[in-house]
Amino acid sequence: MPHATPHADLVTAELDSALQGGPFHVALRAAIAARGLPLQRVQHHLSRHGVKVGVTSLSYWQQGARRPQRPESLRAVRALEEILQLPEESLIRLLAEPDEHTADRHSPGRSYRSLVEASGVRERLLAESGAPRDGGLHTLGHHERIRIGARRELAERESHHIVRAHLDGVDRYVAVHHGDPGAVPARMTVRALENCRTGRVLRHHETGVLAAELLFDTRLRAGDTFLFRYAVEDGTAGVSREYVRGAESPGGQYALQVCFDSGTLPARCHRFTQHSAAAPRGGRQELVLSGRHRSVHLVEPRVRSGYVGIAWDWE
Repeated sequence: MPHATPHADLVTAELDSALQGGPFHVALRAAIAARGLPLQRVQHHLSRHGVKVGVTSLSYWQQGARRPQRPESLRAVRALEEILQLPEESLIRLLAEPDEHTADRHSPGRSYRSLVEASGVRERLLAESGAPRDGGLHTLGHHERIRIGARRELAERESHHIVRAHLDGVDRYVAVHHGDPGAVPARMTVRALENCRTGRVLRHHETGVLAAELLFDTRLRAGDTFLFRYAVEDGTAGVSREYVRGAESPGGQYALQVCFDSGTLPARCHRFTQHSAAAPRGGRQELVLSGRHRSVHLVEPRVRSGYVGIAWDWE
């Protein structure tokens, strides 16, 4: 068996060091060098995994000129771990750590790390069930109702989905609930309300994320539509100041309603959008609280990839 060359030993040592301490772009560059793959070959392997990333983007990533942010880019990073024969989560872990370009852009409610890891919990449950990354479903409509309790906490989230299958045999949906900082997923409860029942539940304690299978008890054919409703009882964190919904791909209508307890009304509310987990927020628009119903809402006629949410200030 031939001995490793001094150069190979050096490359391996550099890769091990980069995977341990980062930053992300140094680890990615070292991994690509260790495998001896030109970027065109890396792109080809990614396409075979169903992920489209340009050679220019890959080059920027390994130079540190850009940082993977979009949901499609995060999927590419997980695929790269397999393609480059790296330990699972080794690159995504580094990516979840803030760098000088993203550290000052985080909101107090949702960190870049937590948004990245929330996506990972959902993908893990989908992979375990053998479902495709998008679950085989397109969203036609999604209405969420958030209830803020008397302690100003996120008490409950109820979701009503209208979906259409684009594959035969789809029989479930993976729902993700992202609690406020300090939330305890072990104390959350998932309730299947209409046309579904609860299957497996995963809990990611570090980021307050819960992912749950909602089983349809029927197998949809491509083109079939389906309606279902569920709720997550939370109330495990402290004072809530915002609710954010992320979309990995364009979809149908999205409506978000935030309802407040009569004894604890916020001073101001506004909606916002966020292009990616690391991007600054934009699209700010003040929302007037309904005095009678103690709620505010937003409606997106057609969802785009990224994040949209409502934030509020307490007196």
